[in-house]
Amino acid sequence: MNSLRIARAALRARPAAFRAPLQRRTYADAAPDKATWHATSTNRYLQIKLTLALPHQAIYKSQGVVQVNIPAESGDMGVLANHVPAIEQLKPGMIEVVEDGGSSKRFFLSGGFATVQPNSEMSVNAVEGYPLEDFSADAVRAQITEAQKVANGGGSEQDVAEAKIELEVLESLQAVLK
Repeated sequence: MNSLRIARAALRARPAAFRAPLQRRTYADAAPDKATWHATSTNRYLQIKLTLALPHQAIYKSQGVVQVNIPAESGDMGVLANHVPAIEQLKPGMIEVVEDGGSSKRFFLSGGFATVQPNSEMSVNAVEGYPLEDFSADAVRAQITEAQKVANGGGSEQDVAEAKIELEVLESLQAVLK
């Protein structure tokens, strides 16, 4: 018997008292325009509690985020309050955090996962991430040139593979910095 059939049989065999009620999937609330946002900013139901974490530290934490734009593998997406719970794998790219009051913060991540939980909570976990203003377009161009030399056969098989990964991340960063 394959594992899917076993899982389905186990779920059906649970006593009724342990069965969780089905959750209803709904759309997120629309973000209000800036003129009405200030009047409603005390309404916590329009905000997301966001944590952007690396293995060694949290680089951003806030209770008052209006929207989070992420570079998901399935396509770029924006997350608003009351978003459907989801787990998304992130590709290298920029995360934009729109805060209460209309200001925004931008971070570049090398990849990772975004988890949207019920009650408008979201966590983004990445191995590497930095504020976008920490990068120089000239330095990125120089690193791309070096990585291209190695990726085009200027080293061992492992060096070439690592250079190709580095090149993908640097090209994503360069596209965001333009």
